[in-house]
Amino acid sequence: MNVDVLLGLQWGDEGKGKVVDYLAEQYDVVARFQGGPNAGHTLILNNGVKFVLHTIPSGIFLENCLNLVGNGVVIDPITFRMEINKLEGAGVSVYNRLVISRKAHLILPTHKMLDAASEASKGADKIGSTLKGIGPAYMDKTGRNGLRVGDIESPDFKEKYNKLKEKHFQLLKNYGDVPTEVPNEQEWMEAIDFLKKITFVDAEYLINDNIKSGKRILAEGAQGSMLDVDHGTYPFVTSSNTITAGVCTGLGVAPQKIKEVIGISKAYCTRVGSGPFPTELFDETGEELRKIGNEFGATTGRPRRCGWIDLPALKYTIMINGVTQIAITKIDVLNTFAEIKACVGYKINGVVTDQMPYDIVDAKIEPVYETFKGWECNLDHCKTKADLPQELINYLQFLEWELKTKISMLSAGPERDKLIIL
Repeated sequence: MNVDVLLGLQWGDEGKGKVVDYLAEQYDVVARFQGGPNAGHTLILNNGVKFVLHTIPSGIFLENCLNLVGNGVVIDPITFRMEINKLEGAGVSVYNRLVISRKAHLILPTHKMLDAASEASKGADKIGSTLKGIGPAYMDKTGRNGLRVGDIESPDFKEKYNKLKEKHFQLLKNYGDVPTEVPNEQEWMEAIDFLKKITFVDAEYLINDNIKSGKRILAEGAQGSMLDVDHGTYPFVTSSNTITAGVCTGLGVAPQKIKEVIGISKAYCTRVGSGPFPTELFDETGEELRKIGNEFGATTGRPRRCGWIDLPALKYTIMINGVTQIAITKIDVLNTFAEIKACVGYKINGVVTDQMPYDIVDAKIEPVYETFKGWECNLDHCKTKADLPQELINYLQFLEWELKTKISMLSAGPERDKLIIL
C-alpha cells in the first residue's frame, strides 16, 4: 500500500479538518507530518459537537485508526495535555489510538518568550506569528540544539532542558530582556510527565512497517502550501515544509510511496496575519465574505483577511505538490452573491502572467479577474453533482479547466453531511 496526502493549497484555514475527518474512515493510520499547535483543524461530529484539534491527528475519533504525530511536528506539552483532556472528557479513548515519534521536537516555555521578543523587535515588519514558540523551536531543530520527545526518556533530561533554557536567556538579552524566571515552567514540567502516558515510537519504522503490511495511511498537513518555508510567500511563512515533500522528511517515507495528493482550497481566499495577498478585498464584499464565512482563526480568533479565489497561486501549489484531486470547501459562502470573481492572472509592470513572481512581497500586482454569474440559492438539498445549480456546475468546470485537475469533493457547510462527492 501507499501513503495518500491531504494538505492545504492556500494560506491555511482551508477546511482540512472536515475533509480528513470524512476520509479517515478509509484509512488505518492518520499521521501529522509537520507544524505545531498553531494549526486548528475544526471538526463537527455527528452529534453536532465542535472540536478543534491543534496537534493530534484528525483520525482520533475513529476506534480502529492509529494516529501518529510525526517527527516533523513540534509539540507544546501543555497544549497537548489540554487537547487530550478535552478528548477524554468527550469519551474518546486516546491512549490506544495515539503514538508520538521520539524524533518530534518539544516547544519550551522559553521558545514562546523568544517568539514574542523577536516579533516585537520587528515593529511594522511583523510577520504575524501566533507567538506559540513554533519558529524558535524549529530554529533550535535546524541549529542542532533542540529537545526531542525521546529525550524525555533520558535520565539527564532536566540537565538538557536547563542547558537549552540558559541558551535562550542569552538570546533574550539581545532583545533587551533580562529574564530571571520562566512563565508556566512548573506547568510545562508537569505536562512533560503527562506525555509519558503516551506511547513513544520510532515512527519511521512504524509507518514503513504499516506500508509493507498493506495498511492504508493518510498524511495530514497543517497550515497551507503558500506558507511553506521554501516555496511560500517568504518571509511571511511558517517554519516548516507544508507541501507534499514535507511528508517524506516529516514521517520518514520514500517519495515513491506517495500516491494520491488531495489538495484543499476554499472557494475564495483568506489569510491570517501579515504578508502579501493579491486578491484581498478591502470593500463590502470582503467584509461580507468574512461575515458569512465566519472567518476568524480557530486557534487565535484573529479575523481573517478575505478575497476572491487566486488561480495563479492555486496552479503553483498544485504543481509543487503534485496534486491529483481537489476538494473545494465553503462553496456555500458564495450562495448569495449575484456575481463571483476568479483571479486568472497577475498584471505586473504592464505584463499579464499566471506565474508566481519570485518577490511577491514587494511586487506591485494587479489581479486580472473573470466574472461569473452566481447561483443565488441554498445548497442544502444538494447531495450529488446532479443536484447542483447549473451556474455552480459551470463555475466548477471552469476551475477544473484552468487548474487541469479534477475537483472530487465540494463542501457546502461545516457538517459532515454537507460534503458532496463529485
